[in-house]
Amino acid sequence: MADENANLNDDHGMEDALPSDSSVKPKKAGLLSTLLKYIALALAALIFIVTVVVITVNLLSRNGKSHSEYPIAEEYRDSREILQYYSAIEAVKTSTRDTVPGTVIVKVELGYPANDKATPQELTARLVELKDFLRSYFQNKTIAELRQEEKIKIEIRNEINDNILSKSKIKGVAFTQYDIIEQ
Repeated sequence: MADENANLNDDHGMEDALPSDSSVKPKKAGLLSTLLKYIALALAALIFIVTVVVITVNLLSRNGKSHSEYPIAEEYRDSREILQYYSAIEAVKTSTRDTVPGTVIVKVELGYPANDKATPQELTARLVELKDFLRSYFQNKTIAELRQEEKIKIEIRNEINDNILSKSKIKGVAFTQYDIIEQ
């Protein structure tokens, strides 16, 4: 029995068998600090990834400019005025000057400033001259020459301004139909 009393009075055996509060606290504190480390690491990685993506997108998009940018010639940038078009000229259908003549069908519209009242009146008065000029102009061209559409427009504008109109001038020529048929 003395041994039994010795075991009852011995507190060392009990402390070793039962966990005390002081040994549990270091385990919880280690778990909490490890969890906080992983959360901080994940947040740092997320901030790093977002920063890299933002910088990359800005570099690729050239500071916000669109990739679908079309170069525009300087002469067309803010200098083009809005024109009103004279469309009373019927479509011209004629043969070309080639050895094997082709057919050209063209509907010409003549542009003039929107606030100009004299030009449409003069164009109406000279409608027969305009039709005759356009027919003979296209009749004296080859198919190869007619393929240069912008050059044709400039030539027509200059010829009409120099030789047909006297009081007013046209500013542009537009084709609403431009068909060249080779035979």
